Amino acid sequence: MADIIVVYHSGFGHTKKVAEHVAQGAAAELVAISENGELTEADWAKLNAAKAIVFGSPTYMGNVSWQFKKFADATSRIWYNRGWQDKIFGGFTNSASPVGDKGLTLSALQTLASQHGGLWVSLGQLPSNTKATQPTDPNTLGGSVGLLVQSPADASVDEIPQGHLDTAIAYGKRIAAISARFSAA
Repeated sequence: MADIIVVYHSGFGHTKKVAEHVAQGAAAELVAISENGELTEADWAKLNAAKAIVFGSPTYMGNVSWQFKKFADATSRIWYNRGWQDKIFGGFTNSASPVGDKGLTLSALQTLASQHGGLWVSLGQLPSNTKATQPTDPNTLGGSVGLLVQSPADASVDEIPQGHLDTAIAYGKRIAAISARFSAA
């Protein structure tokens, strides 16, 4: 069983690629939410056993995808029994626009973690926000609550800016390091 699980929904493959990079940085296992918004019993068991959970969803119409929302709603029994109390949580989102109301999606992910009594890990990186900033630079969207990624609407999965993917790896490493610190306590 992995100590860290990245649970995500991806509509067109872009969010999946981001999830893979977060998982790479965190040495985490991936759990994909199905196109019907469901997980297998084995996937639920992995989430319950994990020390840390990272949520990932595309931003659609200013919020998580309906598939992610269905997953979130399905955690209510876990919430009621405090099954994820004191777990480490993080989150990320991806949309076509540079802003695209991603902050609302991250807020939804952070609220879900907080409702479960979890401890949220911020991005922990300064933004790259000068005139010299390039797509290969880290945190070009200036996130702080969690990871923000832009995948232009006409971009293939392989055209996600490298700086965004590098930021995803760094965020995964941060989640793993913080999770290890809390595990050692």
